[in-house]
Amino acid sequence: MKLRFNFRFIFLVCILAILAIREVTLELRPSFLRPGLHLFAYVGNTADGTVSAIDLIKLSSVASVWVGAGPTGLRAHPTRPEIWGLSSAGGYAWVLDVGSNQIVARIPVGANPYALDFSPDGRRAYVAVSGSGAVLAIDTESRQIIARGHAGRRPWIARASPNGKTIVVSNRDDATVSLLDATTLTQLGVIPTAAEPEQIAILPDCSKAFVTSGSSNQISVLDLNRKVLLTNLAIGGTPSDLVLKPDGGELYISSRTAHGLIIVNTGTDEVGDFLLLGMSPGAATFAPATQTLYISDSAAGHVVPVAVGTRQVGRPIQVGQSPATSHLTPGGDILLVVDTASNDLAVIRTRTAASGSSGLTPPRPPTALIPVGSQPRDLAIKVF
Repeated sequence: MKLRFNFRFIFLVCILAILAIREVTLELRPSFLRPGLHLFAYVGNTADGTVSAIDLIKLSSVASVWVGAGPTGLRAHPTRPEIWGLSSAGGYAWVLDVGSNQIVARIPVGANPYALDFSPDGRRAYVAVSGSGAVLAIDTESRQIIARGHAGRRPWIARASPNGKTIVVSNRDDATVSLLDATTLTQLGVIPTAAEPEQIAILPDCSKAFVTSGSSNQISVLDLNRKVLLTNLAIGGTPSDLVLKPDGGELYISSRTAHGLIIVNTGTDEVGDFLLLGMSPGAATFAPATQTLYISDSAAGHVVPVAVGTRQVGRPIQVGQSPATSHLTPGGDILLVVDTASNDLAVIRTRTAASGSSGLTPPRPPTALIPVGSQPRDLAIKVF
């Protein structure tokens, strides 16, 4: 009788466990993800030169791929089943096939590349080579370098304009931005900026670019049609990250030194609002469906949600020791946050796609903390 009771009890526990796992899996599966499709995250680990491949439905790491020393600039190719990135120490671009989790190409580019961008159609990848002042265009199908151009000293980022006609390059040591023809990489103009220009945001109509300064409390506003500096706008803190609203109407700038979020009106080129957030707000990601900005605070160990329409700051979501890079899956269902201190990836169900709400929903703790490699930094998401 006792053995029979124990058997029934164990059987019941197993059934409940299976149902619980199924419920979590269905809850985490985004509404857009059809049967047969996969949703993966790829995390670049700076200390060990690897990329961790994470199955976001099964909530598990499926591969650790060595890509080279100093992995940086991870980007999911917009049309091909590939993740691209750079080895800043090795001086090459690498291509990871997501089906096999194997490196299928290494393309030498030169010393100290840090960032990579694709053309809007995905046919080209652009790399600024900080060590040589070069900008390269790579054909993503043949993986051959098909154009070379020159920018200023220590180019940081080469950003393709939304219309695919111009490459905008920030030159840190020159305090300039170079404009290059996207096809030939010939120089179209040079525009002065604030000191140590870094990140770039370009309006959807390609009329303006906004460029952060790495060492001053300013952003530079550039007229791309006339190729002139409109203003070095004082924002009250050194910019940490910038996110452009999809319609181009507002620019959101997190600042660790200002401990908050600065909101710039891109039509008037003026600071419109400031929201106090916390100790050290840094990386930000935007959910268009709910008009919510998620901002990592590396000192406080949490992510702060902000409803930009109402300027409402939500309750922080605790995620780890030192959250850095964050991204949302397509549709905004899942928030991913890389933690550089605890070496894991926090997976947070936001329910934004299901709720369709334009306000803040109560924050939820991470669904999972998935171990990755040592000192993770960059993050890319791929559906295939």
